[in-house]
Amino acid sequence: MHYFVLASDYDGTLATDGQVHDETIAALERLKDSGRKLILVTGRELEDLLRVFPKADLFDCIVAENGALLYWPSSGEEKLLGERPPEEFVKILRDRNVNPLSVGRVIVATWHPNETTVIQTIGELGLELQVIFNKGAVMVLPSGINKAAGLKAALEQLKISPHNVVGIGDAENDRSFLNLCDCSVAVANALPMVKERSDIVTNNSRGAGVVELIDKLIASDLEELQTQIKRQDIVLGIKEDGSEVNIKLFGTSILLAGAFGGGKSTLAKAIIEQIAAQNYQFCIFDPQGDYENFENGVVLGDSKWEPSVKEVLDVLENPNQNAVVNLLGMPLKDRAGFFAELLPQLEEMRSRVGRPHWIVVDEAHHLMPASSNPAILTLPEKLNGMLLITVHPEHVAPNALLSIDDIITLGQSPEEKIEEFCKSIDEYAPNMTPQTIEAGEALAWFRTTKQKPFKFRITPGKIEGRPQVRKYAENHLGKDKSFYFRGPHYQLNLRAHNLILFTQIAEGVDDETWLFHLQQNDYSRWIREAIKDESLADETEQIERRAYLSAQESRRLIKEAIKRRYTLPA
Repeated sequence: MHYFVLASDYDGTLATDGQVHDETIAALERLKDSGRKLILVTGRELEDLLRVFPKADLFDCIVAENGALLYWPSSGEEKLLGERPPEEFVKILRDRNVNPLSVGRVIVATWHPNETTVIQTIGELGLELQVIFNKGAVMVLPSGINKAAGLKAALEQLKISPHNVVGIGDAENDRSFLNLCDCSVAVANALPMVKERSDIVTNNSRGAGVVELIDKLIASDLEELQTQIKRQDIVLGIKEDGSEVNIKLFGTSILLAGAFGGGKSTLAKAIIEQIAAQNYQFCIFDPQGDYENFENGVVLGDSKWEPSVKEVLDVLENPNQNAVVNLLGMPLKDRAGFFAELLPQLEEMRSRVGRPHWIVVDEAHHLMPASSNPAILTLPEKLNGMLLITVHPEHVAPNALLSIDDIITLGQSPEEKIEEFCKSIDEYAPNMTPQTIEAGEALAWFRTTKQKPFKFRITPGKIEGRPQVRKYAENHLGKDKSFYFRGPHYQLNLRAHNLILFTQIAEGVDDETWLFHLQQNDYSRWIREAIKDESLADETEQIERRAYLSAQESRRLIKEAIKRRYTLPA
């Protein structure tokens, strides 16, 4: 199962005129019975919601006050994610006849056209508050608090990744939490801008649209809609005709085969870098210590320390952590047994929370040998999200090879590796002529699509790509290529003519200026167009899309992304 959580807005999505119909409640109950969890994400104050919606206990968590308050119905536990604006602010609004005016635990809310008075009062008092709009509603919250921040906090407590969540909503304030979810859905009555930016739009409106989505989740886990979901694919390289070679980032299994020194590790690291860049969780089995310096994972084990099954599982319980299982200190004869013990527990974790999203097995012929007793190496019928790396595909357990979708081979006589694979699983090999593969090239066969094997040039990962773009960190870009911090009112004109200066100015500009450019995707656009670093631009764009991040956190993440690729001053 991929989608373990449905996160839904209330008004205009679940509810019509504040009420949830019996058919919608019945669908929510069916979804719970399927083993999934429910999170309600609403702008309403909690007491108001519980008054109008007596079935609130169907939800595992309620994110109320537009992200400012978490409520756990099963225990009655509450958690505030921000502080209420000062009483002076509320008093001035009342003195200025702002009506209606609602004050919750954190949120202060009114309606159009009172936003002018609200914004003016915030400015006069110098408060660090934001105003969020929702179909005429005007909500005042601490900076950085929105529906995405609340949903993220709920998911962290549930230990579930946003990549295992479907979100559904209808209005402006839903966009932040929908962007966080792996699949975003708009009901048919949603605002046009919400529909345009969602992966899927239901045929039905409000509660009937939610029922429609729930029925598809239960029936197929949205498998038939995966092509509509806007995920970034893994880019392997470029074909001879100039087209990209892509593989799906979710639900695909890959075999990477070739002789020693043929470039398998380079390509494998480039693939894992792209998995990590989009925050999918991975677990790498590393028999040779090739990944001990891999910055995106927690390394367990070394030449003197054998990792334990519990240590690996403990690391992976946090959806924000990846595990690199270094087996250098484990005798060769014990490694297959250790893997056979751990793999079923990783699959059990996947059955509970959908993670780790990728399991990478280097030297797969040692950890999943063809000589294994099938009773010892227990494998599910389909192994999704697997990357098997081997010199000898014919020495890998056939029941593991049966799950492979895409085969990438490198080195001399790459077609022979495909033939060995097919022979191992008793399948006819595709028609191939002998291939000559140069350094930096590979042969791919997308087995499930039945297309002929083809050659392509490998796209290097960020480490290999660093030298050719490093000059832009230091060199002087022209005025037309520089980045200008101007701010929302164009009150500034701070020019950054390289990445070093960009990071220095970014540290000093005020939060309002920083967030203004962040929310307009100005940073990723500049990096893509002027710096011409697609990998850095993609990672920056992912940060820009995480609307729940504070100015401080987004600034830190973008600076770290630059620092990983370039040498910056201390």
